[in-house]
Amino acid sequence: MILHSVWQKCFDFLPGKPIVVEPVAAAFSSDAGLLPIRQFDERLGLTAGFVAALEDPRCPHSIEHTLAEMVRSRIYGIVADYEDQNDHDTLRSDPVFKLIAGRTPNDDDLASQPTLSRFENSIGVKSLFRLRDVLIDQFIAAFKTPPRRLTLDIDTFDDPTHGRQQLSFFHGYYDQYQYLPRAITCAENDLVLMVCLLHGSAHPALGADDDVEYLVRRLRAAWPGVQIELRGDSGFGVPAMYGVCEHLDIQYTFGLTMNATLKAKSDALLAFCLDEFERTGQPQRRFCDFWYRAESWPAQRRVVVKVEVHEQGTNRRAIVTNRPGVFVLPQAAYDAYVDRGESENRNKELKAGLAADRLSDHRYLANLFRLHLHTAAHNLLVRLRRRVAEPPRLPRVDPDLPLEARPPRDKRRYFNQRRRHDPLGEGHPCTWQTRLIKVAAQVRETARRVVVELSGCWPYLEHYAAVSERVLAVSIDADPAPD
Repeated sequence: MILHSVWQKCFDFLPGKPIVVEPVAAAFSSDAGLLPIRQFDERLGLTAGFVAALEDPRCPHSIEHTLAEMVRSRIYGIVADYEDQNDHDTLRSDPVFKLIAGRTPNDDDLASQPTLSRFENSIGVKSLFRLRDVLIDQFIAAFKTPPRRLTLDIDTFDDPTHGRQQLSFFHGYYDQYQYLPRAITCAENDLVLMVCLLHGSAHPALGADDDVEYLVRRLRAAWPGVQIELRGDSGFGVPAMYGVCEHLDIQYTFGLTMNATLKAKSDALLAFCLDEFERTGQPQRRFCDFWYRAESWPAQRRVVVKVEVHEQGTNRRAIVTNRPGVFVLPQAAYDAYVDRGESENRNKELKAGLAADRLSDHRYLANLFRLHLHTAAHNLLVRLRRRVAEPPRLPRVDPDLPLEARPPRDKRRYFNQRRRHDPLGEGHPCTWQTRLIKVAAQVRETARRVVVELSGCWPYLEHYAAVSERVLAVSIDADPAPD
């Protein structure tokens, strides 16, 4: 417990009455919204599964801070926007963080920054391999019934580094020294299934074929009949990725860099679109598909080229895919690929919302472990978000169509309406921090209970009550069926 000296400050900007500020002995926290999340985690067993995968090399008789305490301190610190170990030199005495870690407000303080640093640097390769399986196991457990189809997206994001960190190299495209984290996410429920930390100058697809094969075999061991589709940008459009997808009998769609051959095959369509734009003055968007074989490919594959002409000029993009029906509806195949843009929001949440780009340990393995901590924080928040979601009713149209089949304008209108109606169900980490997590509370411990008192005039008190009710009603370890 941090004890401050007694002091008093007076401000005189209010006419007639001074404003007096002084410290009191009561225990306060600014993050009381973490408590319902911790209750949800208790029912879910997410951090418990994470901890079970770790080896503890310390002498049992000398342990002052358990692995569970330190893991929860770090994961919940990340959720609450405390991404650095240094933050825990202050948070270690916070009464809410003590409760989250399993201590009472009057117990000894939690682990300090040096202790947490030693902990993260002690994680070995075996524990990291087990954490890979934990992510997959928890993803499988998130479904009440076996899914018939899964859409997986693979992508990377940059993680700038500072100092002489292991495997931090200069990347010419990003113009910085960095790591290159890679994540595989699921479009059906927004969870991250697998993460990998590549060295700074690595190709995005380095080892991705092995990761995909391991992941698909694990998923099919649990759900033998599941159909799997994999999507990725042109960085993953390499022969090894095509080969593993075809070998595993999964559908794939990858971006393909335009070249002279692809341009020649789509020149006629481009000329037609230009003529139509000049004639009508309306933007043109057309598609063509054909068989194509690059020099490094052992056989032909189907390619779709999108051609756009509008006021800003022309635009051509290509994909390579083995989706059935691409011969009949090439536009549908391309639009399904474009939908992978939603998975980039997951990377944005992971990188920007939960600061997964702050991998500042010196050792590579410690930074890979930190990436798993950020991923666990992301998945915990995503699963709670799905629990509390209350999307508005989908407007009826004639003929009535599912949301996926409606025009882009109608889909945007509905999603905008949902964000207003259901801010937490659609909320990124910053929304959760503002509307739930960052709330001041007084914490009092008596002989029989711990009382957490919130302000009755806090504007988001209804959110707190609603989330708490949903969390307390959780009795099973599976999420609602994907929308």
